[in-house]
This record gives sequence, structure tokens and C-alpha cells, in this order.
Amino acid sequence: MIELSQRVLPHGITLSCRTTGAKGRPVLVFLHGFPEAAFVWDALLLHFAQPENGGYRCIAPNLRGFELSSAPTDVSAYRPKHLVQDIAALIALEGGQLEALIAHDWGGAVAWNLAASQPQLIKKLAIINSPHPGTFLRELQHSAAQQAASAYMTFLIRPDAERLLAEDDFRRLFEFFMPFSSVKEAKGPRVTPDWLTPEVHAQYRDVWQRGLTGPLNFYRASPLRPGPEIAKVVIPRELLDVHLRTLVLWGMGDIALPPGLLDGLQSYVPQMQLERIEGATHWIIHEQPDLVARHLRLFLQS
Repeated sequence: MIELSQRVLPHGITLSCRTTGAKGRPVLVFLHGFPEAAFVWDALLLHFAQPENGGYRCIAPNLRGFELSSAPTDVSAYRPKHLVQDIAALIALEGGQLEALIAHDWGGAVAWNLAASQPQLIKKLAIINSPHPGTFLRELQHSAAQQAASAYMTFLIRPDAERLLAEDDFRRLFEFFMPFSSVKEAKGPRVTPDWLTPEVHAQYRDVWQRGLTGPLNFYRASPLRPGPEIAKVVIPRELLDVHLRTLVLWGMGDIALPPGLLDGLQSYVPQMQLERIEGATHWIIHEQPDLVARHLRLFLQS
């Protein structure tokens, strides 16, 4: 059974959370991405709370701006340091150290930053299709392929993005999940994936109807996006190195995050285990939940 709760953090932000497992057990925290919400982790929350799978206490917060979590109006409130502060404060409420932090997409951006800046809070890190800031910056600055793949960010920071994304029952947002019928050339009609059932469709619609400004402010506040300003961005090395045991799962069919982002990753994450998953896209958590669970279980047990 999944418990729904509101966690009030000391700095005034409230995170709506989905939780399984008994208090006092080792804690796993799961961070979602865009345009998702905490519910995408439900199957894994239930899986890892079971005694045979570790009997963990599992927590999936909605990041600030999403679902029922606090949604500050100032774009600057979505800068990485504030997002990291939220999760660090949540960890403190749960005992001070996680067995593992597991994250996807934008949640992974928060997790990479937290692991580099406050590694004492985490024993292990698991990243699913979320670029490390060091390789992402390099690719945005020097790779035409990555610049083209990230061009959608230019749309998401438009002042009218909320209105456009909400049109036609969130048609553009649902198309994020729908691959082209000819993936190699990114052509042909869109195809609705099997996992996007009416139930999941309704869960997404419910989240998006609560507001899109907070989620879009993640992009508006980030310096890591294509454009002339990216040439000026510099990230200090001490904010990039991660000295934790780290599992990286990467769906190799990710159109927005090409595999070039994996090149050189080992130099930033020397204790990395990389699993390249063929036949999976950016939405691997939905597409292959059993595979994700198996990789995570083996990593947690190792």
C-alpha cells in the first residue's frame, strides 16, 4: 500500500510524497523527471518494500513545482542549489543517510548535484537516463547532434509554453512519450506506446491540470540548454566528481539524450557500473519496469 503525505521541510518548502515500507528500515529515495511526477515510481516503491526485495522504506517525492508540492513563482527558486536543498532536507527527516538515491531525467540532475556536493547523505547512487552535468555541458557546447536533440528546451522556456502544452488535452505533452513509427529517421506517424494505458493517461492529465509553470521553470532556471549562452557556462570540477558506487542505466533509444553523453563519464564517476539497455527509450521506467527493478535489486545487494 502506498501512503500519501506532505513533508514540510525546515526552509518552508512542502513536498508531496508517496511512501511504502516501515519506518526505521533502510531508505531508498526515488526522484522523477519531466513531465512526470512521483507516481511513475509506484511499482518500484511496492517492489522494494517487500521483505524478499530488501524490505526498504521507499519514498518518492514530487519535486518542487510538481503535483501538490510547493511551487514558488520566482524562476530563480528552481536553480539547482534549491532543488538539492529540498532533497537534502528530506533525507535529514528520514534519518540522515540513504541506502540509495535513485533518479531519472530531471530527478537525475538533482541527484548528480547532491551526490557531488553532499556524498555523506547517500551510500549508493542509481541514475536512469539522466545526463551527468559534465558530459551534458560538453555535448551542448561541442556536439551538433546534442544541440539538435535538446532543441525542444527552447520551446519549453517560451512564456506561452504553458498554454500551448495544455492545448488539445495536453496533446504536445503526450507526444513526448510517443515514438515515431520509423525511429531511425524520426519519421512517420506517432505511435502510442503500450504502457500509456487509459489509467496512466489519466494520472498524467491529473498532474498536468494542477499546473505546468513549476515544471517548466526547471528549464527556465537551468543554464544547461542550447543557445549562445552555453559557450560561457563553466562548472567547477569539484561540483562534478562523484565518489560513490553508482549504477547508470541507459535506454539506448533515447532521442533527447544520445549515447555520446556516456563518453568520458567514467572520469567523473570512477566507481560507475554502466548498463546500456538496447530496445529501451527515455521512458524505460514505464517500458521495462521489471528490468529496471532487477538491475536495481542486484546493485543494492552487491
